[in-house]
Amino acid sequence: MKHNLVQSIVEQSVMLTSEADWDKLIQQVHNAKFVLLGEASHGTSEFYTARVEITKKLIQEKRFTFVAVEGDWPACQAINRYIKGYDLVTKSAKDVLKSFDRWPTWMWANEEMIDLIEWMKEYNESGQNQTKVGFYGIDIYSLWESMDEVIRYLKQIDSTDLQTARQAFTCFEPFNRNNEKYAVSAGIFSEDCIEEVAKLLTTIQRKKEKYPHHEELNLNLQVNALVAYNAENYYRTMVVHDDRSWNIRDMHMVDTLNEIMDFYGSEGKAIVWEHNTHVGDASATDMKDSGMINVGQVIREQNPTEDVFITGFGTYRGTVIAAEEWGMDFEIKTVPPAMKGSWEEAMHLSGAYDKLLIFTDENRQLFQGRIGHRAIGVVYRPEYEQYGNYVPSVMSDRYDAFIYIDETQALHPLVQEKAPVL
Repeated sequence: MKHNLVQSIVEQSVMLTSEADWDKLIQQVHNAKFVLLGEASHGTSEFYTARVEITKKLIQEKRFTFVAVEGDWPACQAINRYIKGYDLVTKSAKDVLKSFDRWPTWMWANEEMIDLIEWMKEYNESGQNQTKVGFYGIDIYSLWESMDEVIRYLKQIDSTDLQTARQAFTCFEPFNRNNEKYAVSAGIFSEDCIEEVAKLLTTIQRKKEKYPHHEELNLNLQVNALVAYNAENYYRTMVVHDDRSWNIRDMHMVDTLNEIMDFYGSEGKAIVWEHNTHVGDASATDMKDSGMINVGQVIREQNPTEDVFITGFGTYRGTVIAAEEWGMDFEIKTVPPAMKGSWEEAMHLSGAYDKLLIFTDENRQLFQGRIGHRAIGVVYRPEYEQYGNYVPSVMSDRYDAFIYIDETQALHPLVQEKAPVL
């Protein structure tokens, strides 16, 4: 079986030698409206640089209109405002990335992101496309920051809904912006703010068309209110139902993605940057056995097959940025050779070089076996890798393409000091 798998990879993959090789991937996207680009870790340089080049091509050649990432909406808005010219003060992408001050800062505040941000700004200024391309964060963690933004925007436009927002925020005040404190109080002692945030979200959604639209003010209000509502649910649930909180988070990312698509209308085309565990269809993994879903699965279920294209990433060995425990200083950690019998080992045995494997109707049956597929998070302890870093997956069902980098290097963070703990 292993020999057959390795031989199939040899026969079906193509070697990656230059940026021009991404054309093979772009061709396979056809007319998809959602291109999901994964990563096997949150701290690998090559995963970022590859996604940068693929993203540029998708924007230039396929007229994609925005990038959505596994990041906080308020912080990513700083990038969006910079590249669209709404921000007339900030002078460089490096300055913009200072907005990312919540751990793990390195995910977006890194050297690799600077190239994409400056390129997107120049592209928008060039007028090559009537619709300016955008950059958005679709994650759920910015409860307090999103509440701040809602209040700031409503105050700015002198809205009568400001009092509703302040009532919601007052409910959260006793928790001193501490997510864990709120999670315990809400999840175990039922001291929650669900009614307040539900009222706020309902109020803003009901008046959706009445709020100002300049500089995306309307979209900001909608999404920040959605973050507050879903984040409250997420933290209230996570203490007692970890699997359920995962689903709440991924459904929030889908809902936010759809809000942005609605904002762009018929021209909307999304490039999504997230970890493989979010973009790689969960129904093709053992996550399904636990009732867990993810972004890739739901986006596929909500759209025609030809509208969604998912690409996974992986490596055999190298270095990575990660932390020993949640909230601790990051380190450059050694990624050991992939575990025997894993997908990454099979890719390596098929040739110790970078390669692209595209799954088609003609070859999918060759990759239908369930096999361990490595996943590295922001917390990573290589010595325990065999116990929890491999997700059993049917690779040709999980992805439409797979990018393999044989040996990878750690990401280059901009911030070296310790970031604040959640």
